[in-house]
Amino acid sequence: MQLGRVIGVAVATRKDEKLIGSKLLITQPISPEGEDRGTPLITVDTVGAGVGEQVIFVTGSVAARALPQENAPVDAAIVGIIDTIQCQTRKE
Repeated sequence: MQLGRVIGVAVATRKDEKLIGSKLLITQPISPEGEDRGTPLITVDTVGAGVGEQVIFVTGSVAARALPQENAPVDAAIVGIIDTIQCQTRKE
């Protein structure tokens, strides 16, 4: 699982039939401190997330299992909305 922040919405009027009715969100991976990490990706929303919210997302084969449709062509899915993050950083 990874941390992310929803930065936008992607609308696709034509898509695989197993994705019909799914909301596609543009998600920026972030560090526990909220700093951007890596490249934004399109995720399928399974929990009702919105733009500006911090989320938990999964990638790979486990992402397709987050949807009720079997064998949906999904590489990334939002599986949680973060309320708070408490993180102790290690000082060296």
